[in-house]
Amino acid sequence: MKLSKVEDAKGPANLHRTLTLELVRVTERAAIAAAEWRGKGNEQAADEAAVMAMKSELARVAISGRIVIGEGEPNECEHLFIGEAVGSGAGPEVDIAVDPLEGVTLCAKNQPDSIVVLAMAERGGLLNVARNVYMHKIAIGADYPPGTVHIDWTASENVRALAKAKNVPLSEIAAIVLDRPRHAALIEELRTTGVAVKLISDGDIAGVIHAVNTEDTGIDIYLGSGGAPEGVLAAAALRCIGGQMQGKLILDTQAKRERAYSMGIKDPNRVYDVSQLASGDVLVAATGITDGTLLDGIKLRRNSVETSTIVMRSWSQTIRWIKAQHAR
Repeated sequence: MKLSKVEDAKGPANLHRTLTLELVRVTERAAIAAAEWRGKGNEQAADEAAVMAMKSELARVAISGRIVIGEGEPNECEHLFIGEAVGSGAGPEVDIAVDPLEGVTLCAKNQPDSIVVLAMAERGGLLNVARNVYMHKIAIGADYPPGTVHIDWTASENVRALAKAKNVPLSEIAAIVLDRPRHAALIEELRTTGVAVKLISDGDIAGVIHAVNTEDTGIDIYLGSGGAPEGVLAAAALRCIGGQMQGKLILDTQAKRERAYSMGIKDPNRVYDVSQLASGDVLVAATGITDGTLLDGIKLRRNSVETSTIVMRSWSQTIRWIKAQHAR
């Protein structure tokens, strides 16, 4: 990931740059709590630990926040639910999207790329989607012309267009896809074209980021469907680091369509780009729980805990990696 310009001390936005460190504290605390459950096979306990730690730390942040993407509907969960007020109540009005434990199975099995993710935007800046809604997604790096790929094209059409734009044979294109039964035909189609496919068991936020960070990861494109909330969080990250992404909600029941309409989604077939999923000034922080290609995991020492976090801001395109040591 490349820094595209240096942050100016006179940021124009409502999100003051000092909030970046506050977000780091929130994701660090949640990651440390979840790390206590790495490899213990208890997904629920790991998730609950991360949720409670995140909520407690968010309460200290000087914002008037509102959860727009969280753990679920108000009647489904007690904490970090959609519509919940968070923060101290003093400070800018912001929308918050959280995934206290992205890759809950990865954490329970102590496998790579389990992370904590939080995005903050000016009020109205994040697309509101329910936790149980899925999204078709496609993502590539920022260096290609707009329109190089499209979510409504077939996988074969997209990878051929990408190979042409990159000026390489199809055999040199690598795609990243969630390893799910619903993607069996997609994976077969990609392999038939000669494209290499990297399968991930969980963690499609990291998957999207890998796809736009080709220089470091060797991945050229993300394809497939995954959680819509994760799609919005991934888009928020791309607003900061660059990259192209399209998303299309899968509203396959009347109940989902009605809930989406109540959340402001009027066209169920709309194709969203990055700036429509996450707009305005956006801050994103992510802390590693387990070691991964994006972040190191939590290191539990006898007298200290070490964390690895990336924190980003869209306005300045600033990217910071923060290694921290905390006393136990």
